[in-house]
Amino acid sequence: MRLLVHAKINWTLAVTGQRPDGYHLLDMLMQSITLSDTLTVDPAETLSLRVSGGGSDLPSDERNLVFRAARLLQEETGCVRSAAIHLEKRIPSQAGLGGGSADAAAALWALNRLWELSLPDSALEALALRLGADVPFCLRGGLCRVGGIGEKLTSLSCAPRWPLVVVRPCAGLSTAEIFRAWHAAPPGPPPQPEAVLAACRAGDASLLPAHPGNDLEAVSIARQPEILAACEALREAGALCSQMSGSGSAVFGVFPDRASAGAACRRLQARWPGAAACETSAVPWEEF
Repeated sequence: MRLLVHAKINWTLAVTGQRPDGYHLLDMLMQSITLSDTLTVDPAETLSLRVSGGGSDLPSDERNLVFRAARLLQEETGCVRSAAIHLEKRIPSQAGLGGGSADAAAALWALNRLWELSLPDSALEALALRLGADVPFCLRGGLCRVGGIGEKLTSLSCAPRWPLVVVRPCAGLSTAEIFRAWHAAPPGPPPQPEAVLAACRAGDASLLPAHPGNDLEAVSIARQPEILAACEALREAGALCSQMSGSGSAVFGVFPDRASAGAACRRLQARWPGAAACETSAVPWEEF
């Protein structure tokens, strides 16, 4: 079984509080995008993971969320079957694009099917939350309003596919460090999820706010000013809106059409070779 596993963007991200255990409460509007990793799973005598692409330092043992997802599924169901898993990375790591979370979610779904476990979506989402806050969304995909620490999901109707350019302009950032810094930062403009949803309902990207709002963006920019430079470069290249995703460091821009997105991507690759053109998606992965 082979899946193209989609990354995600945060249209909006608002920090609404913090639980006694330290987890932050969030209100986010998230969507799958077609920037993808490839996950292949095949029956095997023992559980194994091979990782290629995306740098040579990516782990292939219990440090990798895909391996942990497989082990968790075995442990929770008592399944004695195994699989050979190959993960080909293209989604940048530590970028706020949910690459590791998306891979783990796809592994849960694929192994549930390969091993004929027949776990319902609700059970898979409960396991997903144990792996990470973004994993439940990455299991469901599409366009969702996400609350709590990531466990409250409301699926929403998606607009037509909108062309994007995604840029990772600098090294990754520590999510924990960014959240700590957020507490000491002055509040910024409130995110605008309803404005984004109005544009989605109308199917008109020109109605998107130029900056939909991400509470973590200012503190991430303070540590990596290239994030702001990439947002500005996307707008100068014709993006209707641009913003950092998650806690960074990747940013995305929405373009009027594929041709303008492609031209902008080629222009931006002169400065940031990893810039990629893609689109919004209504699904978390595609089987091929």
